[in-house]
Amino acid sequence: MQTVTTIGLDIAKSVFQVHGHDGAGQVVIRRQLKRRSVLAFFQKLPPCLVGIEACASAHHWSRELQALGHKVRLIPPAYVKPYVKRQKNDAADAEAICEAVTRANMRFVPTKTLEQQSGLVLHRTRHLFIRQQTAVINAIRAHLAEFGIVAPVGRHGVEELLNVVADPNDKRVPEMARACLSAFGAQLRRIQEQVLEFDRLIRAWHRSDEMSMRLDEAPGVGPVLATAVVATVADPKSFRSGRNFSAWIGIVPKQHSSGGKNRLGNISKQGDRYLRGLFVAGALAVIRYAKIHGTKHRPWLTALLARRPTKVAAIALANKLARMVWAMMARGERYKEPVALAA
Repeated sequence: MQTVTTIGLDIAKSVFQVHGHDGAGQVVIRRQLKRRSVLAFFQKLPPCLVGIEACASAHHWSRELQALGHKVRLIPPAYVKPYVKRQKNDAADAEAICEAVTRANMRFVPTKTLEQQSGLVLHRTRHLFIRQQTAVINAIRAHLAEFGIVAPVGRHGVEELLNVVADPNDKRVPEMARACLSAFGAQLRRIQEQVLEFDRLIRAWHRSDEMSMRLDEAPGVGPVLATAVVATVADPKSFRSGRNFSAWIGIVPKQHSSGGKNRLGNISKQGDRYLRGLFVAGALAVIRYAKIHGTKHRPWLTALLARRPTKVAAIALANKLARMVWAMMARGERYKEPVALAA
């Protein structure tokens, strides 16, 4: 036990797998641990390098093991998979993690703080409620369409449908269907109230965080996107450049290059889907504002909209915004308007 220098820890809900090497790379530990025994086991070990897949509960275990004096590295699961020799099981996974964590060119995930983890819970919960809101609205529209009742797209259209449901004199809706749709309406209002409460919490957190307030100065970045970036990106300097950051989000072209010929396709859509959606929404807001008030002060965007469709331009602008946000975070700078805008 005194010779262990590197450990691959495959975490789970109840049963954990440990695979340990000594300084010469020889296997000295290969065993299972119950959840209640994990911390007691690592307390007996001298400080060593511990590799963990960056999956559910990984940040919790990283914080706990770091508190015991160990050096913890979180590895994206996709980067561990090439080191699994044959069969997929806990022992093979732990061995692969132990091998991957020692690679010099391996990429790691910075451990999130409790505040960042709480912020992610807030954003994920709000996003789930918004999806549930969309599902309820779609159900209301679909069920009423079966009785020939439709309404325009948008919030006012849904209110018109709920007014029809609430009117007992409207005989187009049978009583049994009216009872079900009334329940949908009540659920929709509860969800909307909860989303508004989450928005209030996000704004309060945004006002209390200095970095989030700085990011809010950039075009297309509001409190939701700013706090989401702060909560998700534990260490912006872990990315070598803004291009790496936008590639991690998944808004850069996918490459099919070979033989010195660069072939770029659609965006990769890898990485964080939630952040990617927020960046694209922010870019669309910038384009919408520019179309209303004129684009003469943004020559790059003007030229792009002249030769590309709006949504293609939005992806390119989202890529640009992501690089700007990374630069502001990594260098501690405030947003600087381009010369064309400042003039």
